[in-house]
Amino acid sequence: MAKPAQVSQEKKRFSISAFVAWIVGILVSLAVGSGMIDGILSIPLIPDVITAIAGWIVVIGAIISIIAAIFNR
Repeated sequence: MAKPAQVSQEKKRFSISAFVAWIVGILVSLAVGSGMIDGILSIPLIPDVITAIAGWIVVIGAIISIIAAIFNR
């Protein structure tokens, strides 16, 4: 049997533009999620309870992204 080729991982380089884009994405996610939780932002034809739950999902996803980024470094 042939041995599978090993995939080499490229070194991750720090990119200031990628970092800024990530920070902006996190801030926007937290702002939108908080607005959905507080009822400031709503989705037409969707009950407020579902919108609040979706807001919590967005906030928790942003926090998980922050934790994953910290442990990935």
